[in-house]
Amino acid sequence: MANILIVDDSRTSRRVLKDMLERHGHSVVQEATNGQEGFDDYTKLKPDLVTMDITMPVMDGIEGLKLIRKFDPHAKVVMITAAGQNEKVKEAVENGAVEFITKPLDEDTVISAIDKVMQS
Repeated sequence: MANILIVDDSRTSRRVLKDMLERHGHSVVQEATNGQEGFDDYTKLKPDLVTMDITMPVMDGIEGLKLIRKFDPHAKVVMITAAGQNEKVKEAVENGAVEFITKPLDEDTVISAIDKVMQS
């Protein structure tokens, strides 16, 4: 299965996502709390996939996505978004996001999105 980097400023969201992913055989290689940490961890660990929250302090998910895609144009980044962030979703797609998951996190939706991205 996939080695995954979770980037989210919410400890609860990270834990819930990690539990879901590990139940389905994925390995969470690292957790980061903002886009800058996510980028730094990506360059060191080169995970198969990144889940990236959009709204975070220090550096948001869009800026983190841009840095990761500049470093690795083939990076697979799945954005996690709260409902009603359509402009941010559009901006993320324009910057290379491959999939979206909306909070609150639904396990079937999360795993389906991850599986779809890993098969592409």
